[in-house]
Amino acid sequence: EALPVESGGGEVQAGGSLRLSCGASGFAMEDYAISWFRQAPGKEREGVACSGRSDGSTAYEDSAKGRFTISRDNRKNIVYLQMNNLNPEDTALYYCAADALALGCSLDDIGMTFWGKGTQVTVSS
Repeated sequence: EALPVESGGGEVQAGGSLRLSCGASGFAMEDYAISWFRQAPGKEREGVACSGRSDGSTAYEDSAKGRFTISRDNRKNIVYLQMNNLNPEDTALYYCAADALALGCSLDDIGMTFWGKGTQVTVSS
């Protein structure tokens, strides 16, 4: 079964950093656009960052700009989400998803091909 697998979540104090990893089981990350989403309790799921599969494109949700960086290591088949200057509003379950888009990437959760099960990020004040 093809499945993204997230890791790297945890608890951190406000102002701290975490690096999330999205590894692939059963497919090559380089063949897909990869997006990171998050969902906090009582809130809708939102896209925070994405990376196009072959055109180097990236996109970020407004609150993530300047703090989060998405990157790929195709040799390791991993996509990273570096998160700096975290605040309590970043507390959520973070998911990665793979999208068969040929160009670009999407922060919209409609149409994703594969979804991981998520990794929890908790930021304390």
